[in-house]
Amino acid sequence: MVFPIVSDDEGNQVQLTHGNFISLLESKNREVRKEAYQAMYATYEQFQHTYAKTLQTNVKVHNYDARVHHFQSAREAALAANDIPESVYDTLVETVNDYLPLLHRYVALRKKILKLDDLKMYDLHTPLSEMDMSFTYEEALKKAEEVLAVFGEDYAARVHRAFTERWIDVHVNKGKCSGAYSGGSYDTNAFMLLNWQDTLDNLFTLVHETGHSLHSTFTRENQPYVYGDYSIFLAEIASTTNENILTETLLKEVTDDKARFAILNHYLDGFKGTIFRQTQFAEFEDSIHKADQAGDVLTSDYLNQLYAELNEKYYGLSKEDNPEIQYEWARIPHFYYNYYVYQYATGFAAASYLADKVVHGTQADIDRYLDYLKEGSSDYPLNVIAKAGVDMTSRDYLDAAFKIFEERLNELEALVEKGAHL
Repeated sequence: MVFPIVSDDEGNQVQLTHGNFISLLESKNREVRKEAYQAMYATYEQFQHTYAKTLQTNVKVHNYDARVHHFQSAREAALAANDIPESVYDTLVETVNDYLPLLHRYVALRKKILKLDDLKMYDLHTPLSEMDMSFTYEEALKKAEEVLAVFGEDYAARVHRAFTERWIDVHVNKGKCSGAYSGGSYDTNAFMLLNWQDTLDNLFTLVHETGHSLHSTFTRENQPYVYGDYSIFLAEIASTTNENILTETLLKEVTDDKARFAILNHYLDGFKGTIFRQTQFAEFEDSIHKADQAGDVLTSDYLNQLYAELNEKYYGLSKEDNPEIQYEWARIPHFYYNYYVYQYATGFAAASYLADKVVHGTQADIDRYLDYLKEGSSDYPLNVIAKAGVDMTSRDYLDAAFKIFEERLNELEALVEKGAHL
């Protein structure tokens, strides 16, 4: 697909792409955000019937595979591979729905900070802080080692190896893919790919990818080849636990209200984008599979209406005032991944719970966490994470995550009252 030419922050005419779309939505200039947003979804609107047909076909394949293998639903079939009860999925959706008023509060705070009478969906990405916290790569390495020392000597020694023995491809380069990644194979180091910029977000990316690489390292050191990998269900827990510990550490250290505001904003945006947004996706994905199974036709009109209503429920922004958002389903590749996205939300919530235990708990809590990192795929995911102290068949870990979100939202609201965002 080719998207229109739009204006960037400097007024330059640039080609809109999947790669620069979010950065344009993060612009402080509302006209830049609006133009990029409307151009993106006007293009998807043109192809909505094609996308509806491709998505419907994919859903039909999932439902067909489930039926011929004697499952009751595509969801049951997808979760069976890792022996995940469907109740885990339902508990996530139900619990997140219970806490939607917190998201509505955060959206209302965003409206107040941005001084907007008519907050739109294209206003949800721009950072609220006027302060750009900066870290050089060398400063970030030092801070990451300092923060991750909480896990003890064994973990810290491996982090130091990763940072000093060239496990990391650091800088942007010609032909290099965007984003960040942790990889390697069973008998190599767990190499990392970054595209370093001197930002707070990149510091979080460094500790995130280090979490993946240390998970891989401990697994490969302690498991035979056949169990030397781990499921996606568990993967995001190790990386986001590190992010949550970094957030805790930075909040303890900062004394400046503006810096504190920036860190809280980063955390709340991450929570919004992972637990709330990915659960919204999970709810949509489940609905369309059930609709197809019941004989409904997944036309673009059906998908547009369902998505617009879900989006309104989650963010409290009316579908009539945000007509473009009804086409967002066509832009999300994860809807083709067969019940994949819910794992981002469960993983982030479990990580929030575990980070709190690691920082504020006992040595036994840290030891249990390290035991989880060593298990690989030697047992089913729910059994592995239970060894770290999280029962993901219960909603307790989700309630604990939302408790932290609410505490930090309260603090951000108090800082806004003090004018720390100005």
